[in-house]
Amino acid sequence: MPPIKLLLSDFAFRTWGLRVTAAVPSGGLAFVTSEQAIADGGPCDADIAFMTREVTGKSSKNNQTPELRDFEIVLRRSPKLRWLQIHPAGAERPIYRELRDRGVKVTTASGATAVTVSHSTLGAVIALNRRFPLLADAQRRHAWEPRIGERAPRDLKGQCAVVVGLGPIGRNIATLLKALGMRVIGARRSAEPVAPCDRTIAYDRLGEALPEADWLILCCPASPLTRGIANAAVFAAMPTGAHFVNVARGEIAVEADVIAALASGRLAGAARWRAGGKLRNDVDDLG
Repeated sequence: MPPIKLLLSDFAFRTWGLRVTAAVPSGGLAFVTSEQAIADGGPCDADIAFMTREVTGKSSKNNQTPELRDFEIVLRRSPKLRWLQIHPAGAERPIYRELRDRGVKVTTASGATAVTVSHSTLGAVIALNRRFPLLADAQRRHAWEPRIGERAPRDLKGQCAVVVGLGPIGRNIATLLKALGMRVIGARRSAEPVAPCDRTIAYDRLGEALPEADWLILCCPASPLTRGIANAAVFAAMPTGAHFVNVARGEIAVEADVIAALASGRLAGAARWRAGGKLRNDVDDLG
């Protein structure tokens, strides 16, 4: 029986090839790199493929890197391909839908980065609540601007966070926020209770929780149910001075509405975890 042929990048082969080989019976696996397949120019005989982070990490939906473009070319030239494993939790790129239509199984790494992303979310919540970006700006300007009196931040204990999306990331975030003494309302496809949330609601009942939401945190997949779910109407229904954190796909929020809510003071601050692991903070000084 011929070995199964695995397609991956040259970087992934050099980094993990020996470990992958050791995990399967001797002679059961062969490798082909996307770089090699592009150089050969013809069809690729890969049976399975692993698209690792260095292939996609520097690309956006509208700006593909050569690494990603070439890997997608090879996937399209692989008529025997039956399975593609990808590194992120979401599978919204057009190539994934195209492969599924061909009968290729596409699997994600949902949960693999849940702890890392939830820790980053916790850092964003604490940074925004304690006004760290504003303090850092004052420090750069050599200005003494203490957050006291009306400018003092509220304690997080007792505040309410609405966490939209209760997969591994959302559940980890909820656990960390509960440890801070916060109330957590979770939103998901159904209202079935999910620990450790105090209450769970369906996406279509999100509006009922917004008047309680000191924090709106998005960690849901992109879908027709969730695209644009954070918009002007949602921010208007939240208490003035609430905060917004998006660690989901960018299209889950209407960016122009986020900017307008920050400019008007409706939102006191917002953070977005961007592709490649960069955390962007936007804070309006309400003092």
